[in-house]
Amino acid sequence: MTTTSKLLTNLQRAAAATNLRSSTLPSSTIKSATALLSTTGGTVHTLPDLSYDYNALEPIISTETMTLHHSKHHQTYVTNLNVGLEKYDAALSKALSGDSTGVSDMVGLEGMIKFNGGGHVNHALFWDNLCSKDDSELKEGVLKTMIEEKFGGLDGLKAELGAMSIGVQGSGWGWLGYNPKTSTIECMTRPNQDPLQATTGLIPLLGIDVWEHAYYVDYRNVRPNYVNAIWDVINWDVVEQRLIAAQAK
Repeated sequence: MTTTSKLLTNLQRAAAATNLRSSTLPSSTIKSATALLSTTGGTVHTLPDLSYDYNALEPIISTETMTLHHSKHHQTYVTNLNVGLEKYDAALSKALSGDSTGVSDMVGLEGMIKFNGGGHVNHALFWDNLCSKDDSELKEGVLKTMIEEKFGGLDGLKAELGAMSIGVQGSGWGWLGYNPKTSTIECMTRPNQDPLQATTGLIPLLGIDVWEHAYYVDYRNVRPNYVNAIWDVINWDVVEQRLIAAQAK
């Protein structure tokens, strides 16, 4: 049984053990825990290594931006996620001992786990869907075919997802995702670090980070210039691999 499954099973046991009279609290807590923890997998997470050097994406994304974004920002999400999960385990133990405040503590930690867990998951996906400009090419295949069917071609995808990403209010992400219910690809935005699949059901294929820390060093506050430029360093091979994997589920 995975850590997530154990936590959810124990959460159900905790609700029963504490004789909570409200049926709403246990069901909503379990549903929320499923969304929050399904993307985190285990209890200890580490910063993933990149498959390229920090300078590999220049001039689109500078070495300075990559260094800060990966080693500082992403590392912070990982660190805080581990802290949140440790606190969640402690709250779970309290709940299992018959102390109903443990359930309350678990609910109180949901925001922290969602934010930092989402930040970790989103960035891990983001690094993998980038590559050097020389290696960025959308080849013939299932991805290109679906892009042409849905958006009329790559320019259509860039226009739609680009506009949506630029239009995110505050901080967030622009996504191309696979909808398993309709077997189609869709553009979507999410605020802050909300993980795409856990909050919408869409399986992420391509993500564009539009937090200012992703582009301010290179583009200052001109988000459109960054979004328009990032298409030159998209690893379309990885995006297609994700699509094929999503279709096979």
